[in-house]
Amino acid sequence: MSRVVGIDLGTTNSCVAVLEGDQPTVIPNSEGGRTTPSIVAITKNGERLVGEAARRQMTVNVDRTITSIKRAMGTTYRKRIDGKDYSPQEISAIILAKLKSDAESYLGGPVSDAVITVPAYFDDSQRQATKDAGRIAGLNVLRIINEPTSAALAYGLDNGQAQKILVYDLGGGTFDVSVIEIGDSVIEVLATAGDNHLGGDDFDERLLDYVIKTFKKETKVNLAKDITASQRVREACENAKKELSFAQTAHINLPFISTVKNQPVHLDMTITREQFNELTYDLVERTAGPVNQALSDAGITRNQIDKVLLVGGSTRIPAVVDKVRAITGREPSKNMNPDECVAMGAAVQGSKLSGELTVSNKVNDILLMDVTPLSLSIETLGGVANVIIPRNSAIPTRASKIFTTAGNFQRDVEIKVYQGERHFTRDNKLLGNFRLSGIKRAMAGVPQIEVTFDMDANGILKVSAKDLGRGVEQQIVITSSTNLSEEEIRRAREDAKKYEDDVAGAREFKDIMNEAESYVYKVENLLETRGAQLDKKEMKRIKSDCEYLKKLVTRTDMNHVDDVEMGRMKEAYRQLQESAEKLETM
Repeated sequence: MSRVVGIDLGTTNSCVAVLEGDQPTVIPNSEGGRTTPSIVAITKNGERLVGEAARRQMTVNVDRTITSIKRAMGTTYRKRIDGKDYSPQEISAIILAKLKSDAESYLGGPVSDAVITVPAYFDDSQRQATKDAGRIAGLNVLRIINEPTSAALAYGLDNGQAQKILVYDLGGGTFDVSVIEIGDSVIEVLATAGDNHLGGDDFDERLLDYVIKTFKKETKVNLAKDITASQRVREACENAKKELSFAQTAHINLPFISTVKNQPVHLDMTITREQFNELTYDLVERTAGPVNQALSDAGITRNQIDKVLLVGGSTRIPAVVDKVRAITGREPSKNMNPDECVAMGAAVQGSKLSGELTVSNKVNDILLMDVTPLSLSIETLGGVANVIIPRNSAIPTRASKIFTTAGNFQRDVEIKVYQGERHFTRDNKLLGNFRLSGIKRAMAGVPQIEVTFDMDANGILKVSAKDLGRGVEQQIVITSSTNLSEEEIRRAREDAKKYEDDVAGAREFKDIMNEAESYVYKVENLLETRGAQLDKKEMKRIKSDCEYLKKLVTRTDMNHVDDVEMGRMKEAYRQLQESAEKLETM
């Protein structure tokens, strides 16, 4: 039976987990790591590298390597490589396919179902884009779940006593904070807030900027204009940031980073934690606003918080920990791995949704109640945002309001759906729009038009409008113009499947070629030691078959293998085995 996995599709690193017994377990990747860098590279021969393999070649293959793609989810961004435009969904799908493959190797069977996490402050288009990425990767996405909620689920599995917790989630690209109440087998999100453009990448960027400017001031060399040198500095800055989490100083040493008048120039710089804190002070301060907003929306004070959970790798930064302590008045808990707890919570939710018979009552009894992060509204006269579903409403949810026409004898109305907290729609994000036609002719203000918002447990919205006078109705599932169409998703899935089939075929051919090469070597040795015992006809046939197979092995281009070459290699290998059978048994 196919198992359900939980996936934390992160900006910097991703993680996959599964429930074993009643405990979530992180699945190691094929390289032995517990998390996989969210990095994709397309090599010049078309090979797709993911994770550490992609990271290792970043410096020499910068323009063909994609990092932090999560920040582009739900946008029109495309990465063009070799004449093909890769959408954020397709790039994310390559990462998900790697996680899926690693899970299948670990579990010893197929994996088709998954729960995937997203930042709590992801909007509708970003959630739909994440779900589409899962579909392209060949996954049936059972649920999209908020990252802080998922972490709370992992925590609440063994901490079911009544308490209110604050989850502070600062990852590679996004920041979320959620106030969550854990009761008797109930995990209820009271409020959530955040910033989709604040994360570890921004801390790296500040340090990168500082190092490049300082180096330019000292040497007159602008490393920002050299893409390869800039990438080397970026990697060094990221490592320095990590080092400063446990040390007071970090040393950046990059020999031969550039040349001046044909002479090599080296970058050698020491960064102190104090300098790093000054460079990133405002980034840390930006987290205070969402924390205070979440507490206010939840209707509680910081003194009512029992526990603070830190989630995301960037919460290892000492200044961040100090800020959390100052805002909440609590010592943050460190009993959960910030890189793994989100995937673990998703695995718990996945097993619960699948109804696996092996899941204990402890898991089955948990009721998870999440919320929508942003208000959902329609545009009314004057460009005003009329809220239908307020932010922090429990989901799934359904809400309706009655509206009317603004003009006499109006036969149709346009329904524009927005997401955001501002009074005027121009300041919010347009999610989608449609037209309700066939309204009964009447004076302005007479028609009764019921607009209904229906949000599912994934946070994905369906909107309908109905003229109560004539009964005509129109509805849509909100899909942003930045998302892929069904046809685009189908093509992307076929492309991903074809690539996997090609890779599998190439892997099979490589295995056969390696076996054939070893066998040729073995037969050549046997001919030297035992060949004299054969008659001339047998000797000639074996040598001919051996030479033919050897020629195929040495002349075959692994990057351009087709079924004909595969068949030719297999047949030549079989033929040599048959002719050399007597030689092997002598």
